[in-house]
Amino acid sequence: MTRLALVMIARDEAHAIARALASARPHVDRMIVLDTGSVDDTAAIAAREGAEVRDFTWIDDFSAARNAALAQSDAAWNLVLDADEWVAGGAETLKDLPAAGSLGLVRLDNQTDTPGREAASAWLPRLLPRGVRYQGRVHEQPVGASRSVRTSLVLGHDGYTAANLERKAGRNEALLMAELQAAPQDAYLWYQLAREHQVRGRPPQAALCFAEALRLAPLDTPWRHGLVVRAITAFKTAGQLDQALELAGAEIPRWPNSPDFYFALGDLYLECANQAPEQAATEFLPIVESAWQRCLEIGEQPVLDGAVPGRGSHMAAHNLAIFYETLGQPERAARHYALAETLKAARPT
Repeated sequence: MTRLALVMIARDEAHAIARALASARPHVDRMIVLDTGSVDDTAAIAAREGAEVRDFTWIDDFSAARNAALAQSDAAWNLVLDADEWVAGGAETLKDLPAAGSLGLVRLDNQTDTPGREAASAWLPRLLPRGVRYQGRVHEQPVGASRSVRTSLVLGHDGYTAANLERKAGRNEALLMAELQAAPQDAYLWYQLAREHQVRGRPPQAALCFAEALRLAPLDTPWRHGLVVRAITAFKTAGQLDQALELAGAEIPRWPNSPDFYFALGDLYLECANQAPEQAATEFLPIVESAWQRCLEIGEQPVLDGAVPGRGSHMAAHNLAIFYETLGQPERAARHYALAETLKAARPT
């Protein structure tokens, strides 16, 4: 029996699949690619990279495709990778896999090329023991393991670049809407639909879906950190400041060590200052300053789901530099501009 196999589904990924397969090849015993209907050279490139290529007729169901791919594997463990992802670090964890019956969580570091769009990280179950299968038509989740364990494996992902978003326009949204018709009380589906609207620049729709996800999601859900931080930003962007302030106030006790939360809090109170300048100096701006200072005190926290690199370092320092410059405090501004450059230069590559 094979120890570790790479299992992938792909369609029209000729531009990216070689990178994904080459990054995984040194660490796995087999590579299996299920082609779901490519009209480009995806299958040929995958074969040249050493993958076993199988065909599958797409039926608008990611779980069906992933389960068909997993059925091709005899491995004790399966590494699930998409074509727009790659092994970016921590591959040594693949030599010492989690205990039997556990899902291995990996950190997915998103990349974007759109100004103003931040690239968050997420912890996802991508190391699956034999026998685990997926459920869900879109944003599918593995089932059949008793628990999950975080590993040191890091994946890169550039699916949120402008070109890749354009290629996938409408696909996930349509599948999410179909899933929600069948499961309208599923908080995770509302969260993913909210993110879809947010990344595509639809503030009112995003705010509505985030509100529903917050209403339905348990307080201990593992993705609540990302949900809360994204929702605060969504409410602010949609002009729903009261709703954003209410959420932030309720969540402060839960995230004392989250630079992402305090970064969003600073942004929120800065918007409050812009909307009510007569209250800015006495009520809002002191909170803006202290929130971004708190980011620097906490530092980077990549272990948090939905964490954005830089919010605990150079991004917070840069915001403070602009803040002090706007207030006519050039020396403090200069110090924080310098700090931002130092922290940015020191960040891991």
